[in-house]
Amino acid sequence: MNRYARMNALLDAMAAEGHVDVAALARRFGVSPTTVRRDLNQLHEQQLVTRTRGGAVATTVNYDLPIRYRRASRGTQKERIGRAAAELVAAGDVVGLNGGTTTTEVARALAHRHTPDEGVGPDRRLTIVTNAINIAGELTVRRHVKLVMTGGVSRLQSFELTGPLAYDTLAQIDLDHAILGVDALDPEYGAKALDEEEARINRLMARQARTVVVVADSTKLAARAFARVCPLTDIDHLVTDTDAPGAVLDRIREAGVRVVTV
Repeated sequence: MNRYARMNALLDAMAAEGHVDVAALARRFGVSPTTVRRDLNQLHEQQLVTRTRGGAVATTVNYDLPIRYRRASRGTQKERIGRAAAELVAAGDVVGLNGGTTTTEVARALAHRHTPDEGVGPDRRLTIVTNAINIAGELTVRRHVKLVMTGGVSRLQSFELTGPLAYDTLAQIDLDHAILGVDALDPEYGAKALDEEEARINRLMARQARTVVVVADSTKLAARAFARVCPLTDIDHLVTDTDAPGAVLDRIREAGVRVVTV
């Protein structure tokens, strides 16, 4: 098990049990207790867990995360989607990320992939622009990532910042990539969100980007949602999982979208 998978498994164990033990985790993952302590210390620095003698306990933030941020539904597929989307990003790029479970996996994959030991100078650091509070919380301790967070009003349901302050910030920034999680990707109407304010911010993020990437697991394809983000003609890439229905993917490709299935 690599470190990326192990860190995610640690978070899963914490969410399920509320506390973890170093010795038990070492046996479970087949690694040394020192490795587990190092992983837990990193999660502690990100304020995702609180270290205790011999282990760690969940922080208050973990209990309060909205349901859409809990790693339960299609977690493995979303990890793969996140890693595949991260492969589209080069050193020095400016990436916009909205909120959601899949974009959270993209953020983790980007932070893991673009590390200081690649020899990238300060002027070639990856820049991530986000309106998602949880993503910003994870990335703020990543010194090799330049983090830009919009202002705005926090939505309890999604931990995303919306409103005029968020809009004004994004309107002044040019992005290489907008990587967007969506509530639905309709072959006829395009990317959609459940909330109109989130849709407005996502629409602007797409407009400010050179390349638009939608990350969506197969359950989002042909689903229904309230507010339109952008049509398929504005989307350059779709990254989804192999359970996506072929007929739907064919219609999306016909609109000129490059589809990546993982």
